[in-house]
Amino acid sequence: MQNILQIFALLLGFLGCGSAVLSLYNHYWKVSTDDDSVIITSNIFENLWMSCADDSSGTFSCRDFQSLLALPGYIQACRALIITSIVLGTFGLVATLVGMQCFKIGGGNYIMKSRIAGAGGVFFILQGLCTMTAVSWYAFNITQEFFDPLYPGIKYEIGEGLYIGWSSATLALCSGSCLLCSCGLCTPMGKKSFRQSHLQDFRSSHQPQSINIVPTVSTTSHYLSRQYV
Repeated sequence: MQNILQIFALLLGFLGCGSAVLSLYNHYWKVSTDDDSVIITSNIFENLWMSCADDSSGTFSCRDFQSLLALPGYIQACRALIITSIVLGTFGLVATLVGMQCFKIGGGNYIMKSRIAGAGGVFFILQGLCTMTAVSWYAFNITQEFFDPLYPGIKYEIGEGLYIGWSSATLALCSGSCLLCSCGLCTPMGKKSFRQSHLQDFRSSHQPQSINIVPTVSTTSHYLSRQYV
């Protein structure tokens, strides 16, 4: 059961890390709304790195953000959080591969492998929190500008890149929780029982076997005959 849970957690972590990369490079973090427009001539959409536009004729063009310091503070923070989440997810994948009980990577010390897998679960949870914070913060600013009647600029709606980010965060959180549960690190009782089971297996495998010598009837009679002689 423990091996199955760890393999399932590794699969979720891989999907979560891959989804975070897809979310980072997706162009549609926010899309211009046509709620108040009568005639739509072009669609504008942005992500953390560039602003793009396409029109009815099929012309598509993108422009990178030129100045980092000219960007709003929340965009800079979201960039840092998403990149940090991808790095944490990579560390989580490596730690999970080393710490899985069904793999021989990292030796045969199962207690140490369990701790390494637990560290991988912590990395995945931190990845999910970073991704969730980034996409939720970005979505909060979109909705705040959308519902502000005094906002003079272009109003946007939530794009598909944010939904990919939310999915990535959910997968990473589920992966980290499964890893911690499989390693018995959620409660002290589970950790104690895990250590006791491995200690009992070690003692039983190294306990010397006692040899019982049962005297036979012929041996006993021969000994008695020698005493009478």
